[in-house]
Amino acid sequence: MPVAVGVAGAKQRSAPKGSGGNSVSTPGSGGNSAGTSVSGGVGVSGPPAPKSTRLHPMVSGSTARIIHGVAYAPSNAPIQVQRAIWAGDRIRHKPYLYAGGHGRWNDVGYDCSGTVSYVLHAAGLLPVSMDSSQFMSWGNRGLGRWITVYTNPGHAFIEIAGIRMDTSSAGDPNPFPPGDGPRWRSTLRDTSGFVARHPAGF
Repeated sequence: MPVAVGVAGAKQRSAPKGSGGNSVSTPGSGGNSAGTSVSGGVGVSGPPAPKSTRLHPMVSGSTARIIHGVAYAPSNAPIQVQRAIWAGDRIRHKPYLYAGGHGRWNDVGYDCSGTVSYVLHAAGLLPVSMDSSQFMSWGNRGLGRWITVYTNPGHAFIEIAGIRMDTSSAGDPNPFPPGDGPRWRSTLRDTSGFVARHPAGF
């Protein structure tokens, strides 16, 4: 059964601060070099970043950005990472709903693990929804290069390309939109008491 939102502990890996809805977060460890500048001469650079659209907002580089509550996927990220971010954008106005996202993918609201499951499924990285306890043994142990799920028996949230999607506003002084439910947060939040897991290769 899905579990309700719990309370986090005390330690942070990184917690970049933003102001209001506009923020730039620090990237995770490493990143995909595809699409970056190439060597060979003055003024020589890689191909331009793909065009940003309303449904697929994008910024250049390897770090996602939150602008007025909307997450912009980094152009250098793998397509799975970009799809996870765009999926989070689709549910960012939904309310918190216990067990939401577990009976069906397109739900009226989402709980913490239903939110994490939704974005991972949209990225092609999770076939079925999981609760926060199940996520404790999912994927590989430790921090991911692009995606990290933080989970314990009471709560789960996800960091993607340097920004956090979380139904809890813990550590977020300016939630936008306000209220609990799936929201992009510019800060990571305290992570003691959580285990970190990531999908293989990401």
